[in-house]
This record gives sequence, C-alpha cells and structure tokens, in this order.
Amino acid sequence: MSTENGTEHGVGGGAGSGSAGGGAKLGPEPVQGPRGLPFLGSLPQFGKDPLAFFERLRSHGDVVRWKFGRNRCLFVSDPSCIGELLAETERTYDQPRLGIAFRTVMGEGVVVARGHDWRRKRSLVQPSVRPKQVKSYAATMAACAVEVADAWQDGRRVDIKREMSALTQNIAVRTIFGVDTPADAASMGRAMDVAQQEIGKEFSGLGAVLPDWVPTPGRARIKKAAAVIDAEVGRVVARHRDGGEDRPDLLSRLLTAVDEKGERLSDQEIRDETVTLYIGGHETTSSTLVWAWYLLSRTPEARAALTAELDAVLGDREPGFDDYARLPYTQAVVKETLRLYPTIWLVTGVAKEGATLGGRPVPEGTRVWSSQWATQRDARWFPEPEEFRPERWDAENGDTIAEYAWFPFGGGPRGCLGTRFAMVEAVLILAVLARRFDLEIEPGEILPVPSLTLQPDRDVMATVRARATV
Repeated sequence: MSTENGTEHGVGGGAGSGSAGGGAKLGPEPVQGPRGLPFLGSLPQFGKDPLAFFERLRSHGDVVRWKFGRNRCLFVSDPSCIGELLAETERTYDQPRLGIAFRTVMGEGVVVARGHDWRRKRSLVQPSVRPKQVKSYAATMAACAVEVADAWQDGRRVDIKREMSALTQNIAVRTIFGVDTPADAASMGRAMDVAQQEIGKEFSGLGAVLPDWVPTPGRARIKKAAAVIDAEVGRVVARHRDGGEDRPDLLSRLLTAVDEKGERLSDQEIRDETVTLYIGGHETTSSTLVWAWYLLSRTPEARAALTAELDAVLGDREPGFDDYARLPYTQAVVKETLRLYPTIWLVTGVAKEGATLGGRPVPEGTRVWSSQWATQRDARWFPEPEEFRPERWDAENGDTIAEYAWFPFGGGPRGCLGTRFAMVEAVLILAVLARRFDLEIEPGEILPVPSLTLQPDRDVMATVRARATV
C-alpha cells in the first residue's frame, strides 16, 4: 500500500533548491557538522538525547556530515532530499543492516529484507492490508473501542498509556490472529514492551557499535522476549492450520498467499511478517493515541472543534468505516499528532555506487539519516511548528505543506504498508472515545522517549469525564 505522503489535501510542492549553470538544479551542499570523538564519532551525543541531537544537526544545515561510530554519515532535513532518499531506496540506496536487538525481534520481515527477497515478501503481504481489507477490519476496530468506552465511568482515573496499549493490542490480536483470548494479548504485550525498550537502548547506546557476538544483559533480555513472541505466534499459526476453515484475519491471508512461483511463506517468514504487522497495528497506533489525548488536553480550542465534528457527523451513534472520510478534522488531529510526535522518528539508507542527493554524488557506503522529528518541527515547512494546530491540514484553508516535510509513514517504494490501517484505526478509536468522554490529563509536561517508537516518558494519568450531551 502506498503511504499518504504527498497525496493528502494540503500537501503540495517540494522545497526549493539551488541551481547550477545551465539551469540544472542542485540540492543543498553538504556542510560539516560535529566531528565527534575517535572511534565513537558523535555516538555519545546521539545516545544522550537523539531528538535533541537531530535538532542540533538540522541547525547546521539541510545536509550535514557527521560520524556514527566509524560510519561516515549524512543527516538530511531538506524535504526534496528526503523524498529522493525514500524514492531511491532499493535502487541507489540500501536498507541498512539494523542492530541485533531489532533483528532478533523482527527477523527478516518485509521491513528489513532487501532486493528480490523484499519484493517477494512485499507482494505477499501487501494484499492483506489493501483498502478493501482494511474496510473489513474497521468494524472490529470500532467494536474494541466501544468495549473500552462501555467500561469507562465518569470520574474514573485511568492510565491512558496503559488503556490505549490494551485497546490496540486487542484490535491487533483480533484482526491479525483472529482470536480474542486475553492471554494471547497479555503475553505478547509484555514481550513487546521488553523488546521496544531494549531496541531503543541498544540503538542509542554502545550496543549500536558492538559486534553481534558480544553478550550483554540487554541482548539476553531481548532473546527471552523473542522466545515468548515466537511461542505465541507459533501457537496461533498451528491453531489456524489445524482448524481448516476460512478466516478473515490477516494471518490467514498470509498463510494462503503464494508468490509468482506458486510458493508460500515459510514458517519463519510467517512469524516475521506477523510480528511486523503486530507492531505496526499495535505499538504505533497506541503511541499516537496517547500523544493525541495529551495534545487535545492542552489545546481546548482543538478539543472543541473535534467535539463539534463528532456531534455533527455521528450524533448518538458509533462510527463505521464510511465515517472515516466524513471526519476530516478527526483525521487532521491524527496527522497533526503524527507531525509533532511521529511514532517512527528516524529513517536511514546506505548509499550504493552512483547514489546522489540533490544532484550531488554521495560516496558509496555513506549512511544517510533523516528524522521526522527534526523536519516536521521546522518553521520553514510548518509555521508555529511547536503549536498543535490540526486546522493546518484543512483541505481548503490549511497550510501548503512541502511534499516530504511530513513523512511519518516513510515513503517511496518502502513506504509503510500499514498506513491506511493505522490511520483508520486511530481515527475510529478517537471518534468512539472522544464522542462520549473528555479526558482531564494531569498537568505537567510529558517528554518523548525514542525507542522502537516514540513513547511518553511516564504514565499518562487522566480523569474520565462523561460528556453531558451524550
């Protein structure tokens, strides 16, 4: 499935670039960033606070040279260069080999596969998350959200982080596995929590430059978590194969998918793709919803506009798939949340021979980085970048936003397959809950922690308030 980058209303032409003689346009010229330390480069600064470090790199220029360990790197924050990087992945840029913690959990799924292996896996996975299939999952998404809403009571204190995680876990278990046994969600959820933490620690710490064979306590923990994940996925796969009946869930579609040679995914490939879909359908949406509630609680005018749309469109009924298109402001709330707190906060690629950026050659082996966090908070592309303004996404009166200034789902040939699933899921959940309740979140700033996804640094406690008009 293509991502929504550059296809939404309000997303327009790219950023400007320089020009060379004869009218040939060139992108920004690379400038020198922090030189860092021998062997480690800028790893200590990156590990201390990756988001602040990316903002620091952005302040040097749109294309910045730096080092991650011994690796020669470029950091790109110009939207036109970001678009080129994403569009050229697979042709002149390789998907980098990610850390052992990430690979232990994700395996060799479509997110990390390369070349022919990636093309084959993408062709097998993509039909499971096409718009027609997402439509069939919408009723489950809304029903799970209604179950949460029915359990909430006026005056109840809840941990929004925990509530949204449990809700999206339930949706993932039902849509991917076709089961709703709490034990499945609970055990997978605990293992995924460990995995997310350890991936973040390894990626921003010394583990990022350690050889795979070096044992660490974090790597031991992630092996245990992966073993739980493997056991749970294996158990569900076995039930599906033993059952024999047709099922409408994602796993069943993966089990019956065949490639151009008539071959199916192996057991290991089924495991890897299932975990990839689970993380995409659970972890990313859960985090987005927590940040959305946080931002709405701090912006009364946005909350009032959301309430007005939900009352006008839904009245006293629950939303369905067809309401997704009828809720543009609710969509805008999700998009603006993803701008300020992108769950996926980093994309990278490794230059092949002949790679360029903005018409300038990039040496083979250079690792090119870009961060949604840094670019999507740049005042050149988003006026008042720190402000939560969903109206900037209004189709008629919103801002004109450069293509690839907003790329929470990546883009190009490797754009997120689950973009539509994630957007529909977040919008329907928000519509169900916000129609019936307000959440009074405790005062105080909540800081983002970059791990596998961008997570709040603490529990997000709130008091549930039933809306008087419902």
